Amino acid sequence: MENNSEGFLKLIFSWSLGDILNNDLYKDKVRQIPTAFWSVSHYLKSFIFPLIEETRTDLCSSMKMLSEAPACEITDINLSEDYSPPHDLLYQIEMKTIVASDKKGDVYEPEVGHLIALTDKRPTCIDDLNKHGNSYLIALIRKVRKKNDDENVFEVQILASQPIKLEMYWQEDDKYIYGIYGFAVYLFSLTTNMRIWNALNSDPDGPVIHVSKQLLQPDSAVGENCAQCYSFQRYTDDGSMIGAAIRLFDLNKAQEEGVLSCLAARECSHKNTVKLIWGPPGTGKTKTVASLLFALLKKKCRTLTCAPTNVAVLEVTSRFLRLVTESIDYHTYGLGDILLFGNRKRMSIDDRDDLLDIFLDYRANILAKCFAPLSGWKHHLEQVILLLENPEEQYREYLKCEEKRDYEIDDDDDCLKEENELHAIASQQTKQEKKHMSKDSKICKQNEWMKIINKTLRENRLCFKEANKSKYDKQEKKDFLFRENKIQILTFHEFVNKKLNYIWRWMRTFAVDMCTHLPTSFISLRQVKCLFECLDLLKVLAEMLSNNSITDQQLYKARKECLTKLKSLQKIILPDFFDEYTIKNFCIKRSRMIFCTASSSARLHAVEHYRLEMLVIDEAAQLKECESNIPLQLPGLRHVVLIGDEKQLPALVKSEISGKAGFGRSLFERLVLLGHEKHLLNVQYRMHPSISLFPNMEFYDKQILDSPSVKERSHEKHFLHGDMFKFYSFINVAYGQDEFDEGNSRKNMVEVAVVSEIVLNLYKGFHG
Repeated sequence: MENNSEGFLKLIFSWSLGDILNNDLYKDKVRQIPTAFWSVSHYLKSFIFPLIEETRTDLCSSMKMLSEAPACEITDINLSEDYSPPHDLLYQIEMKTIVASDKKGDVYEPEVGHLIALTDKRPTCIDDLNKHGNSYLIALIRKVRKKNDDENVFEVQILASQPIKLEMYWQEDDKYIYGIYGFAVYLFSLTTNMRIWNALNSDPDGPVIHVSKQLLQPDSAVGENCAQCYSFQRYTDDGSMIGAAIRLFDLNKAQEEGVLSCLAARECSHKNTVKLIWGPPGTGKTKTVASLLFALLKKKCRTLTCAPTNVAVLEVTSRFLRLVTESIDYHTYGLGDILLFGNRKRMSIDDRDDLLDIFLDYRANILAKCFAPLSGWKHHLEQVILLLENPEEQYREYLKCEEKRDYEIDDDDDCLKEENELHAIASQQTKQEKKHMSKDSKICKQNEWMKIINKTLRENRLCFKEANKSKYDKQEKKDFLFRENKIQILTFHEFVNKKLNYIWRWMRTFAVDMCTHLPTSFISLRQVKCLFECLDLLKVLAEMLSNNSITDQQLYKARKECLTKLKSLQKIILPDFFDEYTIKNFCIKRSRMIFCTASSSARLHAVEHYRLEMLVIDEAAQLKECESNIPLQLPGLRHVVLIGDEKQLPALVKSEISGKAGFGRSLFERLVLLGHEKHLLNVQYRMHPSISLFPNMEFYDKQILDSPSVKERSHEKHFLHGDMFKFYSFINVAYGQDEFDEGNSRKNMVEVAVVSEIVLNLYKGFHG
């Protein structure tokens, strides 16, 4: 997908304040979005003006709430190196965070894609923007990074809507700065709308549009399985290991049939398919999706799973990952095939230890350490081979370093650093690690490794959360402290023993990281098992060195066995890059299961040679059709599964004009209107029959059955007392006012207070 957003930005930047506030600006240009289209070009163009009008409404809404908008103080403005008028009006701005008056201590942190207003004074209302002719301008944030020496200061590159007049002036705090603007006020995030714009402006005759072509006209065959493949595939799936695994998930008949139908479609090479799974509330939709994804993973099908929101993405990812971790045969091997990416802050990923191991930023951070040529896996593997092949030569090098240290202290001396690392590691050894591991107990060894793996993963997560700095960096700081102390020269035996223990610890960490984070297409199970077997042998050898009763012949035999295993590990050739951007692309290309929002899937268009087999969209009825085009245009896509319920609330549309034109309608809903076949999940497990009766009759034509579990006495308890609380309660909350957060989600704090009180009473009633 090409980046066509320049035209979109040019249009937005051309709007005057009057244009932004004019609700009729595009009234005559927005047309009703049809349910069928005569060409791909007609299809894509139908969403253009509704998108423009929705963007104008977003900006208008933000302008009207300027007094409550978060902001940063501008401390410096300069021309960017990429400044190239008249189009690339790029500037470098230094921003300092300030507390927003209504956010109770929260601060605004700029992000790429944010639309901001540069103002001379912090506005209290929209009229403040009209007081002076050049008192504000609109800009888009292109790049952001925190200033190294101050966590509250950001260095930001912006694209301005008009040239910024730069001049030096005197401030009250006796500082000279450039520019007439003192504040950057957050308006809204333009990222998703720009991604939609790019998708709508794709080449209608391009190779990635072939799935979209099948969605233009009524064609029930698009959702049907291929007659040549279906009966055979259904039979093989029913009798296969995958069919057996699916039955272990305790799916009901409708859920199982939905999964098997999608699996059969995936095996077809004759046609592309679009499957609809209709999941009313409480019918086990997420469970069905997770089971389908598990089966697709077992079939090694490269699949992208999207949803409209971060919350929905995290929910389906969590359910799927639980199935995977319960079925993993060897340690954490296989997690490297699964990837989750998105905005770390908005996903609150630091609070989700269950998902952090598959999060892209975290994985790239860990693998960068493994791939590092001078301190990673390869370096330590070479070091231990050298030590075991010629320990005498290694000891002589160590003594030379000590001799040199008597005359010269060099903080960058590798030998000195290594000695201090040896002492640091030796001092941390625990009694448990010195115990002999039973050689005849595989279960004991497995349990011991799982404890080590879990501990290592916990340490990795903690380091990633705390200042985003790895334990490797922390260890190097600790090593530096040891250099200041005078250390007694080690004997040959002490040197070999301590260096071997030091290297073993680092290799153990790398082994856990490689097992967890490398894709199975890159490292085989045989290689991973060999890796852990080698570490077991090294540990036994280290313990033998500490045992005075071990003979030289026994040591020689153990050393020889270790060397043979270690040299076989040299066949594992890790990538020769270690910058995180390249590693991220490596992870994406090699993964089999990717999870992200539909908007964030635009990231995949930038990955060269990335090809996808299947797209699964959860909560598809809550995703605007124009937004679903972002993942639908990924190269290689052959099959699509949409899971949702068009009877529930559609996607939020702020513009009344765009809303009436059908801009909030989903692809799921439009295909249903065209008569596309949908597979119904027809058993609900959530509501007492007296509650499910109304929606079942009103929306689902009595097609939904009540599970036996909801008819039990436990579902008849009443926790809220009073005439107001029956099976259904409709409560009018007066005096509330709708607000929008940074993600453009609507909220009403008065309604929140009422709901919180009801939930609290429910909690108290439940716990008696």
